[in-house]
Amino acid sequence: MQSMIRSEFRKLTTVRAPWLLLAAGPLLVVAGITGLAESGGNVHDPGTQRAAFAHTGLAAVFTLVFGILAVAGEYRHSTITDTYLSSPRRGRVVGAKLTVYALAGAVAGLASSGAALATTAAWWAARGGHLHLSAADAWLTLGGGVAANCALAAIGVGLGALIRNPAAAIATALAWFALIEGIAGQLLGPALARWLPFYATEALSRSSLSATARLLPQWGGALMLLAYTAAFAAAAVFTTLRRDVT
Repeated sequence: MQSMIRSEFRKLTTVRAPWLLLAAGPLLVVAGITGLAESGGNVHDPGTQRAAFAHTGLAAVFTLVFGILAVAGEYRHSTITDTYLSSPRRGRVVGAKLTVYALAGAVAGLASSGAALATTAAWWAARGGHLHLSAADAWLTLGGGVAANCALAAIGVGLGALIRNPAAAIATALAWFALIEGIAGQLLGPALARWLPFYATEALSRSSLSATARLLPQWGGALMLLAYTAAFAAAAVFTTLRRDVT
């Protein structure tokens, strides 16, 4: 297993595209916080600081795509055959990918949280505000964003194993988050909608795209996202073992 993990790390360090994708996360955070400040956000309101830090979780969309490409990208370029020939135990290969890409997602989340801290500090200083980093709320928001990046990277690996075409997998994921879950949420109602993956991600990262009344508490969002991650991982291993490579 350790050799497979090292192999996945080598793949990441020798391919430039995944890192360019992950670099978009901090850029999104900087742009989002800048827009919040420029649109008249009250830098003296602790809620505005929380909204700024919550951009860390919004960057998780890039780690989701990053995870999808971990498996679907190999099928697209036909390198998955060599991967399985060198490591015939497919379940362990998927496990190694889940481990490595979840860790990479966590690192990307830390980079985004650092960007959130630096950008918020710069704008708050420019507008005469003060950061309240001693409050637990700030670190819960940043930590939740990092955890969301980690979880969505692992979910992406599972989704990439289920839908082997990268374009189809990415389109499905984005359509689910941007459209399908919103429609499903309206049909199910707030009490049930908050258990869906996107709302669980919002609860964990404490982002504010949805009405907070229908979100789980942060710990509840963490447990639900963990359950979804485990389900996608199990489905990825099961389908990988049963399907032909080509």
